[in-house]
Amino acid sequence: MAPPERRPIATWQAGDVVHGFALLRRREERRDKGGKLYLDLELADASGAIAGKAWSDSPALGQSFAAGDFVKFRGQVQSYRDQLQVKVDNCRRAVEADRAEGFDEAQLIPSTREDPAALWATLERLLASLARDDSRALVREALARHGEALRVHPAAKSIHHAFRGGLLEHTVSMLGLADRVAAHYPELDRDLLLLGVLFHDLGKVIELGRMPGSDYTPPGRLVGHIVLGRDLARDAAAEVAGFPAERLLQLEHLVLSHQGRQEFGSPVEPATAEALALSAIDDLDSKLALVRQLRESQRGFVFVRSLERLLWLGEDGPQAGEVEATTGESEAVSDAPPAVEQKTIW
Repeated sequence: MAPPERRPIATWQAGDVVHGFALLRRREERRDKGGKLYLDLELADASGAIAGKAWSDSPALGQSFAAGDFVKFRGQVQSYRDQLQVKVDNCRRAVEADRAEGFDEAQLIPSTREDPAALWATLERLLASLARDDSRALVREALARHGEALRVHPAAKSIHHAFRGGLLEHTVSMLGLADRVAAHYPELDRDLLLLGVLFHDLGKVIELGRMPGSDYTPPGRLVGHIVLGRDLARDAAAEVAGFPAERLLQLEHLVLSHQGRQEFGSPVEPATAEALALSAIDDLDSKLALVRQLRESQRGFVFVRSLERLLWLGEDGPQAGEVEATTGESEAVSDAPPAVEQKTIW
């Protein structure tokens, strides 16, 4: 087992003396009741996140670092109002020389807990089972263009599947559901439904930047992943000789309507059997991913505002209150982090 100070954040307990590396999610300057400046921080690694405070006597206040930076820190875990936080003794940007001490960005970015290679193999197996030659050709074209990004992109900025590989995990989960739904309802066009799964969120590889920041890009803000995904389907189909125009129109409708209702962001609402199925599969997978995420940190009844209901998350844990968890896609733009500076190493 790693020494206590290098254990994943999710395993920390009150009283632990900790130091190491983290992704800094938040850095805000505040003042205490006496008017002294302090920093309100949030540190994260692949296992989770924890709030931190750098008080007025901490050398961290004299260091240059910002939200979005990888940082080196030291401090002590404390319990405050039944929540863990870190009293940060010092903090600075991580630099190349820190790699000799174990600094590795991949360990600090929240990532899928599934095996990425196994996820990709499942995706390839299900899409290779499409019945039509032109469907399989469309898949090959799409993955040749966007497969690398699909492997690593998050599915959202801060909600369901909002981690490295989240888009792949979400897509593969939906492909498995679509495969079963198509088997249960033989009137559905299985090829079309599975293609709809592949393309429905593929526009997010353009809408969002890669982890750790995963901020919205200008095309993401000005166009959005739904229309971008429709454009990606059109572009890929243009490279497949003889791809039927009518089937492409049906696929475009699947992408444009997958969020179900216009007030949820879809330009049009589902108007075909396959579109109804895709929207329901997407809704189910995103909501259950949200429940899975809440269960990792909360128990009892939780009122989820976006769902407008209480959710029961089981016993053997603290009673939770109201949470802001949402399955929507509206989030604020954050500033890009400045370049890493190689400064004093303590």
